[in-house]
Amino acid sequence: MHCGNPPCLDVCPTRATFKRDDGRVAIDYELCIGCAYCAVACPYQQRFKVQRATFAYGDEPSPAEAAAFDPARIGVSTKCTFCSERLDLARITGQTPGVDPDVTPACVNSCIAGALHFGDRDDPESNVSKLIESNEHFRMHEELGTDPGFYYLVAGRP
Repeated sequence: MHCGNPPCLDVCPTRATFKRDDGRVAIDYELCIGCAYCAVACPYQQRFKVQRATFAYGDEPSPAEAAAFDPARIGVSTKCTFCSERLDLARITGQTPGVDPDVTPACVNSCIAGALHFGDRDDPESNVSKLIESNEHFRMHEELGTDPGFYYLVAGRP
């Protein structure tokens, strides 16, 4: 959810959970002790403590899984990073996440239904701002004051 006011941040005893300069919530795996307080505090159930490596087809990882495997993420809490390495590349190259595929989160690029979109909600010219402006939408548990970063569009209602 990459909340503007994330409850997971305040409960982390080591400050492993933090907000980046760009507003995204991240985890410093060197500081995380695996207490999972953040998982308990997240009203969206978007924090996970990984106890062991699991792979799609049993005990052995596929080549893609082996390439992406990070042993530092075992025994600690994890969450979606919006593919931070791609967004960091956008800063270097000047590309636009949500427009240029190389710097857009992988889930958005690979969604076969075209249901996921990514962009800067504060930029009135971004695709996301235009979708929010022109469609009925809601944000899950907005009443909790977390300022969630995900908007859900109501199908068939402009």
